[in-house]
Amino acid sequence: MSEVIFEHAAVRQGKETQDEAPKGVARPHQPGESVFRSTLPEEIDWKPFPAFPPSVRLAVVVGTPSERGPYTIRVKVPRGVKLMPHRHPEDRVYTVLSGVFYIGLGDQFDADKLEAYPPGAVIVLPGNTSHFHWAKSSEYITQITAIGPLGIDYLKPKDDPRNKTA
Repeated sequence: MSEVIFEHAAVRQGKETQDEAPKGVARPHQPGESVFRSTLPEEIDWKPFPAFPPSVRLAVVVGTPSERGPYTIRVKVPRGVKLMPHRHPEDRVYTVLSGVFYIGLGDQFDADKLEAYPPGAVIVLPGNTSHFHWAKSSEYITQITAIGPLGIDYLKPKDDPRNKTA
């Protein structure tokens, strides 16, 4: 099997690998992906998520993030909210849908390490990478695609909203 490299993508040529289905044979569907469906913006069901500050909302778009398998979620963060340093065990691909997404890498929140990403930007975050977010200039919405189960571990227990008492 050979690979042809195009700028940022590899295209395989030749025989199928063991993971590829023969031509004309469908691969098994992922849970919830066996029939065509769509989700319109007004159908997005935004909900609080215990691991986020109370004003942040999460919506499940595809899949079941708490289980093994692919999922897509959206996260809406109001202006001024910070998500303190944390990690996710899973690799993640973020797409900025609206607003400016500020993300910094490291074990300590450091505004000087924040990078700003506009709508349309795609960010690849390897699993177990310490990072933090700040909705510095406006509300933002990101769409995240990953392979579950979803996990989030704050580096300092005091920063984890799940540890706050009402």
